[in-house]
Formats: sequence, structure tokens, C-alpha cells
Amino acid sequence: MSNQPTSSVTDQQLVAQVLGGNSAAFGHIVQRTEGLVTQMVFKMIRHPADRPDIAQEVYLKAFKNLAGFKFQAKLSTWIGQITYNTCLHYLEKKHLVLLDPTEPAPDSTGEEGRRAPPPPVTDQDPETALFDQDLADILSAAVEHLPPLYRTLIALYHQQELSYEEIAQITSLPDGTVKNYLFRARKQLKQHLLARYHRHDL
Repeated sequence: MSNQPTSSVTDQQLVAQVLGGNSAAFGHIVQRTEGLVTQMVFKMIRHPADRPDIAQEVYLKAFKNLAGFKFQAKLSTWIGQITYNTCLHYLEKKHLVLLDPTEPAPDSTGEEGRRAPPPPVTDQDPETALFDQDLADILSAAVEHLPPLYRTLIALYHQQELSYEEIAQITSLPDGTVKNYLFRARKQLKQHLLARYHRHDL
């Protein structure tokens, strides 16, 4: 790596450095994408013992195939695709399902998955902050009850803040299907929460 600050090095420059023989530059690619990869592996793979091996396999594939990456998408999106397909292959080998096969086919014309506006920024008192943290913990636990595909889409959209188009590229699902599945995931989440808590507690 040169003395150029890592944050100002573009993905193209990092890829060129790795392909030029600077394998250390690949560490910076890992740093830029490990949050996405870790979150996807955690959401798609339930067995904690298998997750490190799968994450390692993702980066081995990325390193091995880097010369074939032509920047048709962002580098993070490409590595997200590798992560999704690697997890999918694992689930197939274990005869595990990504989504309940009894789920009806999605209506790709739905608009239900529209991104909600961000909440207004306010100064919170400690009690409110604690309540919000409790609520976040409840929501996080409820998400774990969703099928792996729904958990992954929720994480990509709401936590990684990817667009529908980026999620569609990662999962190879049509944009409309991504929106529809997100709508269904939120609906299942709401039903799960209302079955366990009073509405005014949420």
C-alpha cells in the first residue's frame, strides 16, 4: 500500500493493487466489507460454529475470482453476491430451507416495500434511551424468528441501508420480489410481536 490514506483509496485502486501482487491490499477490502459479510452470514446461517468457515470461504472465493470482477456493480455488492451464494450452497447441502416452501409466490407489482422516512433526530433523556434499547432488543429477538431469507433482507435494507436494486443484485431476485418479501417479513414480524406484547408496550 502507498502512504495514501486507506479511506481515500478507491475500490478500483485496491483491486488493481491486489492484482498487481500486493496481497496486503486485500486486507483493506476485507475491512470495507466484513460488516456486510458478517451480518449476512449471521442472518442466513443459524449454526454459530459454521459461520467463521463460511465467512472465510467467501473471502477465499473473492480473492481467487478478483481478476474476473469487472465493476459491473460495487465491489461490496459483488462480495455480497458471493456471500449470498455461498450461504445458499451451505443451506442446500444441509437440506435447510431459505424460505418456507408453503409461502405463496410474491406479487412483483407490490409497492408495499417502500422505504419509510428516517425518524426525526431528538435529544433523548436516559429513560427514553433505555426504553428504545429495550425495544431494539425485543425487535432483534423477533427478527430471529423469521425465515433466513427474510432475516437477510431485513438486515440488508434496514441495517446495511442498501437499495432495492443493490439487494436484488446480491440475491438475484427481481426488485418487485425483494419489495414484496420485505413487506411480508415486516408483516410476520408485527404478528409475532403482537402475539407476545400489548400494542401500547411497543
